[in-house]
Amino acid sequence: MRLLLRLVCLSGWLIGGATAADRPAPNIVVVLADQWRAQAFGFAGDPNARTPHLDRLAAESVRFSNAVAGMPVCSPTRASLLTGQRPLTHGVFLNDVTLNPEAVTLPKVLRAAGYDTGAIGKWHIDGHGRSAFIPRERRQGFDYWKVLECTHAYNNSPYYGDTPEQKKWEGYDAFDQTKDACEYLRTRANPPAGAAAKPFLLWLAWGPPHNPYPTAPAKYRAMFDPAKLTLRPNVPAAWEAQTRKDLAGYYAHAAALDDAMAELLTTLRETGLAENTIVVFTADHGDMLGSQGMIRKQKPFDESARVPLLVRWPAGLGNTGRVLDAPINSEDVMPTLLGLAGVAKPASVEGLDYHHYMRGGKNPGDGATVITCVSPFGEFERRVGGKEYRGLRTTRYTYVRDLAGPWLLFDNEADPYQQKNLVGEAGHAALQAELDAWLQRKLKANDDAFLRGPEYIAKWGYTVDPNGTVKYTP
Repeated sequence: MRLLLRLVCLSGWLIGGATAADRPAPNIVVVLADQWRAQAFGFAGDPNARTPHLDRLAAESVRFSNAVAGMPVCSPTRASLLTGQRPLTHGVFLNDVTLNPEAVTLPKVLRAAGYDTGAIGKWHIDGHGRSAFIPRERRQGFDYWKVLECTHAYNNSPYYGDTPEQKKWEGYDAFDQTKDACEYLRTRANPPAGAAAKPFLLWLAWGPPHNPYPTAPAKYRAMFDPAKLTLRPNVPAAWEAQTRKDLAGYYAHAAALDDAMAELLTTLRETGLAENTIVVFTADHGDMLGSQGMIRKQKPFDESARVPLLVRWPAGLGNTGRVLDAPINSEDVMPTLLGLAGVAKPASVEGLDYHHYMRGGKNPGDGATVITCVSPFGEFERRVGGKEYRGLRTTRYTYVRDLAGPWLLFDNEADPYQQKNLVGEAGHAALQAELDAWLQRKLKANDDAFLRGPEYIAKWGYTVDPNGTVKYTP
């Protein structure tokens, strides 16, 4: 039966019986959360998370269980998702710098293929100030536009449309952003008289569950008692009290967003769009939240680097959920979506197209992908232990080098909380050598010389403070 299904998928037939040539172009809805780690869901086994709607979505989706943010921090991941390129290519390896307005991006490619394009929520790749108006020429191909570069004040937060007049989302911004996204869907499902329906790309980017953690609506904060939360075993005892407080707020944000996701999915169903809409749910990076005695992102540990990646498309992938364990990276999302939509991949793209693999075909990768810190900054500055690194994330192992040599090696199957570093252990010397050679091959193929961060900063002409961080205008 499995062989038959694979043959059917590879032949281009849909589960519903129509061929790809007969199918109208799919709509695409990308929902991007900020700092939502892969482990913090009911479907991922988190005993604290209350995410019933996302759990249901996962049960109907292709889920990549080893999805990573190749450079696990805000702006670099967003630039990679849009361009299909790695940070050293598009140049966004720090926060608050500008993605080239001439970049070839997902919305530009789809717009050229006849799609409407819309963006709502957080942007964070414009680099002209976090509260600045973003003119059309810097919107990377999006037409409908209700966006702010960046804020983490989630209640009554500002945004801009097509004019420099600043507007505000009323109340908890993710809720109002989702309502606006639902209205966008209803408008596309019912075009004006005489207007032809067009496929669309909708990019909905929420700010939470990124800190500050205690700012979710009161209803959701009341759902989580810090004293009753189960902590991951890799949270040190000295970190327990603060981690419980942070987690309670984090899970409150997540529960609120789960309800927002329910509203979006309900609207897709009620408008008749659900069957032929590709829904992608992912995040720009995770959050350490006390694990390993660390906070936030940029680190190579799984709490920071692994992200959720769900892809649901009933007309093209069926309704039965499947879990795929092949590592997949930020730059792979754009070409994979183009592959699902039947749109040619631009020559500028470096990522891999996984859409045949999602239908039962061959994994386009070699079983590993690269995680990177080009130059440490922000909450991972050198003064708090930040450093350049290059790492390999395979289905089973994490192996990381810093500029001094091998740094980390974890067997994530035997040690899922990454508590035993195997670097330098005699019993694992052969494995370390194998993974090191694999990483070196990947870096050579990626044209990555693994230089010191300041050399890349100088190459791109960025201005940073003494700690390596770009100073931004709030």
